Amino acid sequence: MTSAKTAVYAFFVQTPALEPAKTLKDTSLNDMFSELGRRLFFPRGIVAQSAEAEQKARRYNASVGMATLKGEPLCLPSIKKQVPGLSSREICAYAPTSGVAELRAAWRELQLRKNPLLKDVQTSVPLVTAGITHGVSLAADLFADAGDAVLLPDMFWGNYRLIFETRRKARIITYPMFKGPGLDLEAFARALEAEKAAKLLLVFNFPHNPTGYSPSETEAHALAALISGAAQKGRRVVVIIDDAYFGLYYEENTFAQSLFGLFAGLHKNILAVKLDGATKEDVSWGLRLGFITYAAASLSTEHYGMLENKTMGAVRSSVSSCSRLSQTLLLKSLKQQEYTGEKNRLFSFLKERYTAVKQIVGGRSTERLAPLPFNSGYFLTFVCRGFEAERLRGYLLHKRGIGTAAVSHNLLRVAYSGVDTSGLEEFFTELYQAADTVAGEGES
Repeated sequence: MTSAKTAVYAFFVQTPALEPAKTLKDTSLNDMFSELGRRLFFPRGIVAQSAEAEQKARRYNASVGMATLKGEPLCLPSIKKQVPGLSSREICAYAPTSGVAELRAAWRELQLRKNPLLKDVQTSVPLVTAGITHGVSLAADLFADAGDAVLLPDMFWGNYRLIFETRRKARIITYPMFKGPGLDLEAFARALEAEKAAKLLLVFNFPHNPTGYSPSETEAHALAALISGAAQKGRRVVVIIDDAYFGLYYEENTFAQSLFGLFAGLHKNILAVKLDGATKEDVSWGLRLGFITYAAASLSTEHYGMLENKTMGAVRSSVSSCSRLSQTLLLKSLKQQEYTGEKNRLFSFLKERYTAVKQIVGGRSTERLAPLPFNSGYFLTFVCRGFEAERLRGYLLHKRGIGTAAVSHNLLRVAYSGVDTSGLEEFFTELYQAADTVAGEGES
């Protein structure tokens, strides 16, 4: 473990739970919290006391509700034998509410390696979440109130509506995502200017779900400039960056870092919230393991501690803590010499599929299906012309045995990540034929 990592690890192991975040009232962050976010805190209850006992109870530890034998958590042999080489503690013990400290430090170190823009920027240390969806929900709880504006492109992951509108009663406001082969920056600027509320939430999800698009270097910096301009006018902006598909960039001119690096420390009125994790980056979807990280100009280490305190309160009052086994497996994977090579091979594997799809789709000319721009991630999305996307989805599934997803009345999402390269030509041939059939039925 490096000295920097050791220092972070020691801090988060030894520091007790903090009291309610009074000092945040002196920052612009205080005006960004939801009503719930202002009230949340991590109590010095059993969890905090047991964390302290874990470090200092040298004789007996009767603080936490875990059954132990000779100091080690009990674990059913039928469970333990499924993961040989791991101790009962690594498998079955409760993890800290904020996550295993060594894993948090290791993930922070990984973030710095992947995002050089963060080199000289102070951020929080990532807290563990039960998947990236849980991270989005935590951010919504902390910062979105009923009536608050949440700006999203007109094509977005459907679960955002459930999280922000249904759960938090915020207002989703959309703007056209594309203009020609790239982002419609003018439409975004108009939406930013049109919404007059003092506080604004923005959500960016690149590589994008459902389209599979990521911005160019020019587009990424243009987004940052527009949002910086709003902050300079006194607006409080919470920028939520959903990095679920981070790293899967297949074209050289793509901005290959997280947008978090552009917004972290950009302005005191901008809070950047990075949501990432092992789900797609480390192809471990079912482990449900993510992270939430914060950055804003002028925030001190103490302020970040207070923000962590509130986030821990949100975690404690919902899932309590995240899977110890998932955290153990990821941490051990990160320590393996093979880790980087495995990631590189995974990237090459997915890029091969992307390249094949790009060639197949680029070589077809049809009025029925028009692909939206795509250059990264898992997906591409077609605009269906002359028929409903759901009709095509249903026909493909029931007549051809092919699964796709209708994400709006005229948009069909194709997750080519789930089709072997050897089957892509046949897959798209069937797709285009089905589109002609469905369109023809509608015309007859």
